[in-house]
Amino acid sequence: MTQRERDLDVVVHGATGFTGRLVARYLRDAAPAGVAVGLSGRSSDRLREAREALGPRAAGWQLLRTDSADDADVAALAARASVVVSTVGPYARHGLPLVRACAAAGTDYVDLTGEVPFMRASIDAAHEEAARTGARVVHACGFDSVPSDLGVHLLARAAREHGLGTLTRTRFVLTGASGGVSGGTVASARGLLESAGEDPRTRRLVADAYALSPDRGREPDRTVAAGPGDGADPSGVEWDPVTGRWLAPFVMHQVNSRVVRRSNAVTGWSYGRGFTYREAVGLPGRWRGAPLAAGLAAGTAAVAAAASLPPTRRLLDGVLERVLPAAGTGPDERTMTEGWFAVRLHSTTSTGRLVQARIRSQGDPGYVSTARMLGESALALVLDRAGLPDRAGVLTPATALGDVLVTRLRAAGTTLEVL
Repeated sequence: MTQRERDLDVVVHGATGFTGRLVARYLRDAAPAGVAVGLSGRSSDRLREAREALGPRAAGWQLLRTDSADDADVAALAARASVVVSTVGPYARHGLPLVRACAAAGTDYVDLTGEVPFMRASIDAAHEEAARTGARVVHACGFDSVPSDLGVHLLARAAREHGLGTLTRTRFVLTGASGGVSGGTVASARGLLESAGEDPRTRRLVADAYALSPDRGREPDRTVAAGPGDGADPSGVEWDPVTGRWLAPFVMHQVNSRVVRRSNAVTGWSYGRGFTYREAVGLPGRWRGAPLAAGLAAGTAAVAAAASLPPTRRLLDGVLERVLPAAGTGPDERTMTEGWFAVRLHSTTSTGRLVQARIRSQGDPGYVSTARMLGESALALVLDRAGLPDRAGVLTPATALGDVLVTRLRAAGTTLEVL
């Protein structure tokens, strides 16, 4: 079955959840007339309620009752859709059957996972099959990890187009953000903490800077990579003269950096064999920012240490359960609308030149902005296939969608520019 024979262009799986509803709402407003959208989930009644809440423009959308754990259900979903958007997490628990089904059916797939072990399992289980059928399985199409992945893509393209060589020491600096947290994000984080705490293999995978590489043997050893600063995850504080900020570790580095490094390897190390990458939160003020950065670094290290031992991990898990949102809930409308994020990226090239990029988006990073990124990723796969990179398999946003997604996000109001 080819994609032109599918009766639905895009299906949002998990459409009754908090993030699924946001993605469906985005598609209602952004999808051109004629794009056939479906909503998928476990409960027919809740699906009808979700569709009714979207108003008249979604009245004709089809509803698909789908149990993520039922192989027949997910196969039927994959057979009907050109693109499946999955918002059902934790992905390590619920995601792999749908990925396998999409790979087997030649169906494109996008999600917003930030779970490195799940992405590694997806690569191992579905990459070869997806490459054979022509499916693009694209993980991390939200705040994890579109700004990171597309930002470095823009730096590398600018360096190449201007004859500046390849990228070497590259930094992603979150210069500002505002937003909230949903119960689904908390559930995914808790699941990853539990898995890493109980399974030594998961701990090693999470700690591996090149966990998602297609050819781990061609990547540097951790001991070798620690020299130029790409093997060990950042834990300290440093001054960044380019942005004029003190840098503290960014909690999403352990996800985003793995995705970016996979993009480099999938494209034949086009960013450069000397490419190194770190992410940080940037605190302004030469004197005022130093203690703030030090405090943030210490807090991040304390949480990581607590998560590594069973007694303190249980205590941390209990705190998260009491103070953070429950599954299916999230920030209020005002918090999401007024949220925003801003990022600066810079890299020194192999010829010694500096290249810089800036990304800024209005809307809560994890929800409004993520819904925009995920929705535009799906629409790119439906509407812009002729302009996409010529590759299939388990991919990243940059390697599957590249400049097409950059163009779409710019048109949707996101700033992505080379300085």
